[in-house]
Amino acid sequence: MFKLTGKIISTFITLGFIVLISGYFIYRSFTDNERTEDVQYYMVVRVVDGDTFELSDKSRVRLLGIDTPEVHDSEKLERDAESSGQDVKTIKRLGKIASDYVKSIAEGKRVRLERDPKNDDKDKYGRLLRYVYLEDGTCINAKIIKEGYAQVFDKFEISKIDEFRKLQKEARENNRGLWGPVDGLKQLN
Repeated sequence: MFKLTGKIISTFITLGFIVLISGYFIYRSFTDNERTEDVQYYMVVRVVDGDTFELSDKSRVRLLGIDTPEVHDSEKLERDAESSGQDVKTIKRLGKIASDYVKSIAEGKRVRLERDPKNDDKDKYGRLLRYVYLEDGTCINAKIIKEGYAQVFDKFEISKIDEFRKLQKEARENNRGLWGPVDGLKQLN
């Protein structure tokens, strides 16, 4: 009777182990699929300027933590010209260079959006305030700063502020993008 009980116990332990392992793999499969489905991608259909996109669902996104020179006539363009000591024409020219760079890395690409818990959902113009990631995981906001086509915008608190400041410092020290000479002009001092 002891041998029979031992066989039964051994069988139950083996079956339990098989059920446990099968359950684990079924659970992993389910949660992996769930995570994939939770990630939503959008197509960048138009770069409005260096820090604003229009997406395939018609929403507009303002990239968190960055500020690029203005392309369009606005009060901000006038303020930027005054604070930088550059004329409006130069600021617009720099804005076009920054905008063209952003188009080259984002327009027509699939992106995912990430909200910053320290910031509002939208700005006063109704644009979504987001970090934007390419499918390969590249944070577009960080890349634009790293390559020297934007300054850190720190008027509002964001989670990535320290990372962005470090990237800006490196871009300035290495004269990348607009931090270097542009057609003989030294910009964004």
